[in-house]
Amino acid sequence: MSIVPSEHVLVVPTQVLNELGYFQGFTPDIDRYLDRLFSTDHTSYRPRSEMEENPDFKQLIPYVIFRHTDPGGRISLFCYTRGTGQGEQRLHRKRSIGIGGHISTEDAGQTDPYDQGMRRELEEEVWIDTPYRAACVGLINDDQTEVGRVHLGVVHVFDVDQPWVRPRESDIIQAGFVPLSELLSDLDRFESWSRICLESLFPPKA
Repeated sequence: MSIVPSEHVLVVPTQVLNELGYFQGFTPDIDRYLDRLFSTDHTSYRPRSEMEENPDFKQLIPYVIFRHTDPGGRISLFCYTRGTGQGEQRLHRKRSIGIGGHISTEDAGQTDPYDQGMRRELEEEVWIDTPYRAACVGLINDDQTEVGRVHLGVVHVFDVDQPWVRPRESDIIQAGFVPLSELLSDLDRFESWSRICLESLFPPKA
């Protein structure tokens, strides 16, 4: 009988995050956290099946938001609904503005495994048919949800010249650029990370 090897994903001990400064929700303070969190002194690749139930470790996840600003200054974000065929069952049927996934041993031999893993996930999930400018803007930690307790999000905003991003995966459904105002009026339907990003990065103007 053949044995299918378990995917091994990049993790960091939760204690390292706590020592650097615990936070709930979103922080823009990447200078405080990133270098230490991604230090090879702390990171390791461990079986994903075990890490999904072990809050002693945080799986490091790139979370990419595509933003388009039209000539009038109106912002829209790439948004979609997660189908039931995606890996994380706890997020099925939730709306999302984030594209990304785990960094695995498939990426480990690269000079920058994290960047390689992020690019690989983007290539697997979406077509990007427009120039863009990328920036890392913060971190998400959400210990108030079952999924969040074992993941740590690294948030990137890709500012696209044109709203020309489309799904590759069949389980990225109801996808397209949606005006920010519409997204902010529908927060309850979003997965927690998306809701945190919408409220932290794009708060409604008074």
